[in-house]
Amino acid sequence: MPKMVLLAEFVSLGGNDLSEYCRKAELSTEVEDKDVTTYASLGWKELLGGLKSGELGLEFLQDVAATEIDSIMWPLLGTVVSFEVRLSQAAVGASNPKYSGSVLVNGWNPIEGSVGDEASVSVGYPTSGAVTRATA
Repeated sequence: MPKMVLLAEFVSLGGNDLSEYCRKAELSTEVEDKDVTTYASLGWKELLGGLKSGELGLEFLQDVAATEIDSIMWPLLGTVVSFEVRLSQAAVGASNPKYSGSVLVNGWNPIEGSVGDEASVSVGYPTSGAVTRATA
């Protein structure tokens, strides 16, 4: 069974490579289930797939210095931007597909944490439109 340890994920948001700030990335997708059960279903529930949606969850190490993560993310607040994530920073290919699409940057927490914590920011952005998987 193949195994993989995540050591160098690639994360891009709004055309900005944010891999150096990011320490966790999760892309989840789902499809609504629509109940189409009838009496002819003989007591068994029947389902069809409905609308698709997704979320891009990210955790960044915060840096508020000029040109760093805070100054990149703040102007994106409230906008729909492109994203791309890969399991490795290596070239896109059959063993390193890229997942891409658009997300709504619906929040940014510039200050988050307790005494003694590292300065980090956790966000979850909903996808807007299709999420694609490509190997070329």
